[in-house]
Amino acid sequence: MITLNINGIDISVEKGTTVLEAAKMLGFPIPTLCHMEGLSPYGACRLCVVEIGEGERSKMVSSCTYPVEEGLKVRTTTKRVSRARKMVIELLLASCPQSKVIQDIASKYNVKQQRFRQEHEDCILCGLCVRMCEEQMVAKAIGFRGRGQNRSIGTPFDVKSEECRLCGGCMYVCPACQLRCTFTEPDKAICGGCANISAPCLDKDKFDDMMCYMDPCVACEIDKDCKAKEENKDVSHQS
Repeated sequence: MITLNINGIDISVEKGTTVLEAAKMLGFPIPTLCHMEGLSPYGACRLCVVEIGEGERSKMVSSCTYPVEEGLKVRTTTKRVSRARKMVIELLLASCPQSKVIQDIASKYNVKQQRFRQEHEDCILCGLCVRMCEEQMVAKAIGFRGRGQNRSIGTPFDVKSEECRLCGGCMYVCPACQLRCTFTEPDKAICGGCANISAPCLDKDKFDDMMCYMDPCVACEIDKDCKAKEENKDVSHQS
């Protein structure tokens, strides 16, 4: 067994466990987009970044691909991590602004707008469809093609694959296929109208090195209850 520390809590897990899996065992929420149970880790979206180590030697890694180490210290919600995640969310929105999945993630992490030119590529290269086709459907009908900005997903030579059984597994896991109505202007790109999410407390002074990781946030819920009680008192006094 390997013992590590996540957000100040020690946990012992088996060798080969990823930081993401260990954090989930403790109930710490870490956003992921390219990760799915039953599929091999890929580390494409970088939403699951966490900070490991301490002081100047600390660094950020993708928790879905980083294996646990003896004595490893992990923090899942520092200011550095929060800034990185918000930047990644903005980039994802620029590539696929109408994705329901990405829209909900943006709302949850309080991203109000994205600052980049919208490309409407309808693919974020998360690789879920490729891994689903190969690992679960055992077909390998689709795969990655090209490199860099020319990288894409499809069948070899764009020819209809004889291996494809039209199972729909690739569409089922694809975040770009789950669309939501939204504006096309960058300043109105994030809807969030369908999401019922409490405001996070990341900007509060008491959270410096570690942000609040509660979901829902206890502080926000208490503040909400206090405001509701004050409003009820005002109404009773008026009556």
